[in-house]
Amino acid sequence: MKRLHVHVAVDDLENSIDFYSTLFAAQPTVTKPDYAKWMLDDPKVNFAISSRGRRPVGVDHLGIQVETDAELRELAGRLKAAGEATQDQEAALCCYAQSNKAWVNDPSGTRWETFFTFGEATTYGEDEPALVAQARSGCCPAAAPKAEACCATAAP
Repeated sequence: MKRLHVHVAVDDLENSIDFYSTLFAAQPTVTKPDYAKWMLDDPKVNFAISSRGRRPVGVDHLGIQVETDAELRELAGRLKAAGEATQDQEAALCCYAQSNKAWVNDPSGTRWETFFTFGEATTYGEDEPALVAQARSGCCPAAAPKAEACCATAAP
């Protein structure tokens, strides 16, 4: 089963935790000084917020969380077959978790993360692959067809 992932950058973590806890009628399953996550079954979503300072407030990225590494490889394969430039990561440390990932930018530049989480981490970590960093910097203009024109070269 796949689960939609939404990550929102916030400017006030405590107020945001209160707001989303009320909205979802549930407390976060993970709470850190700069991060909170709800693993909800209704709606089926991995919803995370963070106050990481340098990120603009609002939707940071969207994603699809899968239950196995095989599902991740199949999903990443579909993106590649569609001609999208992906940035693959093995054993990434981010959001207090260890995950294998494939990042992609949609044709308008929205960042999507597909990932399989296989462990916890004691720190937030950072996983901003070149593809994501370039999208954040504006390298991939929304008007660029499929956005891979400039991002395809971003992969190491």
